[in-house]
Amino acid sequence: MSRSAHPAGPRHADVYPEGHYTAPAADLNVLDEKVWARTVRRNDDGVVSVGGIEVTRLAEEFGTPAYFLDESDFRARCRAWADAFGPDADVFYAGKAFLSRAVVRWLQEEGLNLDVCSGGELTTALDAGMPAERIAFHGNNKSVEEIERAVRVGVGRIVLDSFQEIVRVAHIAQSQGKRQRVQIRVTVGVEAHTHEFIATAHEDQKFGIALADGQAAEAVRRALRLDGIELIGIHSHIGSQIFDMAGFEVSARRVVQLLAEVRDEHGVELPEIDLGGGLGIAYTSEDDPSEPHQIAKALNEIVTRECEAHGLATPRISVEPGRAIVGPTAFTLYEVGTIKPLEGLRTYVSVDGGMSDNIRTALYDAEYSVALVSRTSDAEPMLVRVVGKHCESGDIVVRDAFLPADLAPGDLIAVPATGAYCRSMASNYNHSLRPPVVAVNEGEARVIVRRETEEDLLRLDVG
Repeated sequence: MSRSAHPAGPRHADVYPEGHYTAPAADLNVLDEKVWARTVRRNDDGVVSVGGIEVTRLAEEFGTPAYFLDESDFRARCRAWADAFGPDADVFYAGKAFLSRAVVRWLQEEGLNLDVCSGGELTTALDAGMPAERIAFHGNNKSVEEIERAVRVGVGRIVLDSFQEIVRVAHIAQSQGKRQRVQIRVTVGVEAHTHEFIATAHEDQKFGIALADGQAAEAVRRALRLDGIELIGIHSHIGSQIFDMAGFEVSARRVVQLLAEVRDEHGVELPEIDLGGGLGIAYTSEDDPSEPHQIAKALNEIVTRECEAHGLATPRISVEPGRAIVGPTAFTLYEVGTIKPLEGLRTYVSVDGGMSDNIRTALYDAEYSVALVSRTSDAEPMLVRVVGKHCESGDIVVRDAFLPADLAPGDLIAVPATGAYCRSMASNYNHSLRPPVVAVNEGEARVIVRRETEEDLLRLDVG
């Protein structure tokens, strides 16, 4: 790799007065374990490895950009969630975070269920052998075809998201001679401490049926009257990338209150509640996520306490971690292309990927870390903005970070915690090719989602 010299960019002290920036680590060669997969290491030469394989070798074999996923870390996180909640609760992995046939097999082997929200995700799950009864089907506008298939294959639950869907699912199930298990998704009016686009429990948004004005109670009345569906519980999801458990406490309290109202009106105690997912992970050193056992303890205590207050039997709890499992297990590896110092501002570091492989920064100002991973450096830190190669000024991967001032074209840099919502939201903008996902485990690496080719692009272009 080339090590050509280039003008150094501004140092952090030249850009922001003290107290108005996050200072770089004392040593940029030290990786913050909080944001990297568990088997990531750096050797004496500064080369980073995952699963026992150095990134320089991975880049040579698989190219860049590419997502590298620590399989042992993924499996360990699955087990941690399953163990934390135990046999009397259900853990559904949220497939929207990242889904592939290999992931489905890992989930099955580690004892987790799967939450899907499209026909494509359902197809992937079934093709990889996930039993239909361990699948939950989500979505605010499921097509008739999707519902028909979900009922036909026997998914364990369909989460109803509207009054129209209550009738639609009931009719389809009855026409197939079945009684489909369902939950009703309610919006509980909680303003989660997260970005507007990923907060999902306030009333002014597209998901669920509001508790306000008795709408959720009316949805329960209608569901209980229909023969084609069996109402097993209430579902709530308050948002994503949340660290504060207070929102979950408010949500649980309001859901249990609805359960009590259902009992009082209909003489029925619904046996399940799903509190969704949305627990945050560490993208930067400033993030402080909770461990699964802490989350399980807090949620169980909240639900038990509220049920006791209303004289209800404690329902079976479900949760839906997606990002919390897969997010920390992967990083994206890039090669540095051009470097542009802007006097008195920052240095722009362009890589061979960008918003086509990580839209989150452009979409809702997501924050990431970044590190030089192909060598060591004793150079001073410089303030950088890592950007992609696409024809958009908003094509930003890492908005503000520190990298060594001797960074050069050909260096490899990596962005950790990209396992969730990066490959799953990837696009072909500018006719770019979506990167591969490579699973690394105990010295072996294998492609689980291959890199797209130009032939793939042309195959769909039938004009």
